[in-house]
Order: sequence, then C-alpha cells, then structure tokens
Amino acid sequence: MAADNRKQQILDLLKTNGSVKVTELSELLDVSEVTVRNYLADMEAKGLLSRVHGGAVSSYKPYYSMNMTQRLETNQTAKVEIAQKIAEMIEPNDTIMLNSGTTTLLTFRKFPVDYNLNIVTNSIAIALEASSNPNYNVVLVGGSINTKYQFSYGSDAIAQLKNYHAEKLILSVDGVDIKHGFTTYYNKEVTLDQVMIEQSDLRIIAADSSKICNNAFAKISDLSVADCIVTNSTPDETFLKRIKAMGIEII
Repeated sequence: MAADNRKQQILDLLKTNGSVKVTELSELLDVSEVTVRNYLADMEAKGLLSRVHGGAVSSYKPYYSMNMTQRLETNQTAKVEIAQKIAEMIEPNDTIMLNSGTTTLLTFRKFPVDYNLNIVTNSIAIALEASSNPNYNVVLVGGSINTKYQFSYGSDAIAQLKNYHAEKLILSVDGVDIKHGFTTYYNKEVTLDQVMIEQSDLRIIAADSSKICNNAFAKISDLSVADCIVTNSTPDETFLKRIKAMGIEII
C-alpha cells in the first residue's frame, strides 16, 4: 500500500473517530510504529492533524480554509488518478478551458507536452507552468486577483473569457449533488465558471469522491450542463442512476 493511501486512511479514521493511536495504526496499516510516527509528523506539518502522546487528534480544517499546498496534499492520490484519465481525453490542437483548483492544476500537469494546445484559464498557477512550454498558447484572463488561491475573477475576466471558444472545458468543483447541482466554495468564481460552461463544447467535471453527494457554498449550475464527470470511485447506485438518466457519462 502506498504511503499516500495509508495517510488517507489515517485521515478517514480521524474524521470518524476524532483520534488515532500509533499502536493501532501500526497494526491496521501493517507498518512499524516508527513509520506511523513519520506519517503523523508529515501530516501535522501540513496542518492535517495534531500529534498527541501515543497518537494524534483531528485538527480538521474545512477545505475552503486550507491554503494551496494543503489542498494539493488532500486526496492527492485520487486527484492524480482523475487527472490522468482526463489528460487521456486531450487531443492535438485542442483549445481547453480550465478553472482554478488543485485538480485542474494536477490535470494540466498530465497534458502531453508535445501537443500544440490553446489553454485558457483563470488559474495563475496553471498559466505560469503552461507558459514554459513553447507548444502551448496560454491565455490567462485578467481581472481581480485572489492571492491565496491564485485565481483571477470579476467583470474584466468574464468579459475577456467571452471572446474565446473551447473544444473542452475541465471544471473543478467542490460539490456534486442531485438537488443542488455543481457548487463551489468561492462565490466570486461562480459567474466565471458559468461563462466557461457556455463557451465550451465538451464539459468535463473533475470531482474526487469526497465531492460527490456533497454541497458547497455557491451554486455554479445544474448537473445537466455536464457531458461527463470524472471521479475516483463508483458513486452509490441511486446517484449513479440519476446521473445516467440525465445522459451524463460517469468515468
């Protein structure tokens, strides 16, 4: 079992029980107590838990309050799996829109480096990394800047975005729910996400399993706008049937 998977198990136990013990984790994960303590030290440094004598307790931060580095570490294995699958859908000469988010950033990093691509984004992190590849034509829409999460937003960004059309949209969301639709923690990004949906032919939603059947602060759209949802595990049967009835592919 990979270290990332073991750490995710620890987080899952903390979410359920509020605390964990080194001895119990050693037995459950089939690793030494020294290895468990190393995991806990690393996770504490990332703000994911607090160590106590003999174990650790939850220091859970809601996802919206984490910084960019902490978000990249959260559910990273799942996000990388999603990123790889979406990257396989990219074709040479595509124009691709990506909103901001750790899943879209990880997805961009899986793009074929030898493809000629047009990339339109409000993610400063994606734009900076993409600009180093001469095969990519990169457009970072301007506007107001959220420095903590490195994205642009506002009327200037929206006006500029309306000038572009994309074959594919990769949209990272914080909630996917039958009743509430696609949602995000960031109300300032909602209108921009909506314009990306309008300006794209194929709408690909990237959402790890923690987002499925959950609802975040601000609604982006109904689920019906999506062509496919890429996630890392099979949703429950009721949700799956409802999604398929809408004509949305689950990958």
